Amino acid sequence: MGEASAHAIAKETSQEGTRADELSFVHDAVLLEETVAAVLGVKALPKQKDNVEDENSLKVSGIYVDATFGRGGHSRLLLSQLADDAQLIVFDKDPTAIAVAHELASIDNRVTVVHDSFATLTDSLAAMGIHQVDGLMADLGISSPQIDDGSRGFSFMRDGAVDMRMDTSRGQSVAEWLEQVDDETLANVLYEFGEERHSRRIARAIKQMDSYESTLELAEVIKVAHPKWQKGKHPATQSFQAMRIFINNELGDVDDFLAQSIPILKSGGQLAVISFHSLEDRRIKQFLQRHSKGQYPEDENLPMPPQRPRYFSKPKRIAPSKAEVSHNPRSRSAWLRTATRTDVSYQPVVES
Repeated sequence: MGEASAHAIAKETSQEGTRADELSFVHDAVLLEETVAAVLGVKALPKQKDNVEDENSLKVSGIYVDATFGRGGHSRLLLSQLADDAQLIVFDKDPTAIAVAHELASIDNRVTVVHDSFATLTDSLAAMGIHQVDGLMADLGISSPQIDDGSRGFSFMRDGAVDMRMDTSRGQSVAEWLEQVDDETLANVLYEFGEERHSRRIARAIKQMDSYESTLELAEVIKVAHPKWQKGKHPATQSFQAMRIFINNELGDVDDFLAQSIPILKSGGQLAVISFHSLEDRRIKQFLQRHSKGQYPEDENLPMPPQRPRYFSKPKRIAPSKAEVSHNPRSRSAWLRTATRTDVSYQPVVES
């Protein structure tokens, strides 16, 4: 999945004008080596020599999860460092990403594919008889193949249906939602999930549209309604982000995924998560701070704060290198946050 996770090139079918085949996209996974090294618990991966992979592999055994397969960049590099008896379970909502994952699984029997949100992590793994894993990585957001294929509805630069679903096989599209939603609810979504300061004005303009069949028409209405344009940024950027996050329950899924990372990781297991905007990054940062310090906001005013378990080591934050940003400008907003699961036994909260 990973927003800005790729530099994409679409092979257009020019004769009939049909949509780009997403399977033809070429892309570069963001923070590739840093993420794979982190999930394996090493400072750096072995340097490749003469393209002889077998001699430069760590040959690590264990069970690993790529919670957002995308086009498989992180998974493929991770597989190159895993032993023959290791397992890799990959998740994704996107049917096209799942098709790519099945292709990989057909040539590598270490790979198991789950077509679902990473919010189903615990249940999906339990169904396979897996209750703990050695490493867990996720590349959040939307991938460049999804952005650059106008037919998916994510782009305000390419025309297509106003869809924006990660999983096009289920759920409600943005167009269907816009037909039903009222001005106030729409404005609240634009403000909460897009941090759009002019949400009410934009919401009114959107609700005055006759139909929601074209992403370019929707973007133009937002552009005209937006009273203050930021240099170098399309006025529809935050509104499109908000509608996409809302329709896919992205932040709710992130919260569920993070909570499940505690019981699912073994002692010494590694968590590595890449985010691309402040709403995601803030959640990951606060989650790791709470569970590495054992300090919770609800305890601050208590005369005798309870002793909270510390489930993670001190987290680290890694940014893409200047070279990576130069090569792939979409990576500039990425942050990788990593932490190691401690040997504290998981204590589920029992609600009274």
